[in-house]
Amino acid sequence: MIRENATRVSEFLLQGLQVPPEREDLCFILFLLMYLTTLLGNLLIILLIRIDIRLHTPMYFFLSVLAFNDVSLSSVTVPKMLMDMRTNHKSIPYAGCISQVFFLITFVCTENFLLTVMAYDRYVAICQPLHYTTIMRQERCIALAATSWILSCFHSLLHTLLLARVSFCDDITIPHFFCELTPVLEISCSDISLNDLVIFIEGGISFYLPFFSILGTYIHIWATVLKNPSAKKFFKVLSTCGSHLLVVSLYYGTILKVYFLSSSSSSKNKDIIASVMYMILTPMLNPFIYSLRNRDIKQALSLLANRVKFCSQKT
Repeated sequence: MIRENATRVSEFLLQGLQVPPEREDLCFILFLLMYLTTLLGNLLIILLIRIDIRLHTPMYFFLSVLAFNDVSLSSVTVPKMLMDMRTNHKSIPYAGCISQVFFLITFVCTENFLLTVMAYDRYVAICQPLHYTTIMRQERCIALAATSWILSCFHSLLHTLLLARVSFCDDITIPHFFCELTPVLEISCSDISLNDLVIFIEGGISFYLPFFSILGTYIHIWATVLKNPSAKKFFKVLSTCGSHLLVVSLYYGTILKVYFLSSSSSSKNKDIIASVMYMILTPMLNPFIYSLRNRDIKQALSLLANRVKFCSQKT
């Protein structure tokens, strides 16, 4: 009977952000500006890397892939969230919810792998500079990026297929502003022990393996530098890896809070705020973190501005 009722679930209700009515307009404008900034910043990074031949290097190739992934990650949830903030009936179709779970897990997992690949790129640049062009050749860079996407899709497909077999009954209100795997499973009326086991084992591996790979990579980098320490090498590591380390800290810090440090007794509002951090704030900040102190990006931006100015004067 439960299974029969499950087939009748055509939509879910989203709880949305718990915002006081008098602040809804302000929050809508704020999140809209943040989303537009995310789109503009990351697409500009992709454009600059595309048009400036000086940026056709492995480091900027991976940065462009990361920028595309950030745009995709935000676009999975934020437009729907903004639309729900202007309506009273915050619903999402069953198929739309399952699709949102799939793409969300895909892009979050891809972010993990891309940050790991970028750490490896920095390791080769610092620890094996003479062999950098040989090791990080174009074919290998494309293969690493493609592998990140493929592994993420398989990882997401596993969790999505397990979610699709779960039954839902009367309670169809998801205590979140988007369809996240754990909150969706919480409202299920069927046995989700297999889902929890896969999340714990496979999900844990997909999180901790990239995280500890990045950690081990930077330990190796600093160990190599400290063998023959010098101010020049120290500042080279900071200039080469500083932006990546900041992005890793921001991203993994919020992911750790959402998925590993939260509990059933913790405030749902705090978990939602942490989700906003990695879903909206981190993708928005990444272009600024990578470009504010990056001389190559600044020069490419100046070149683009001069081209636009020249074209406008010509017309």
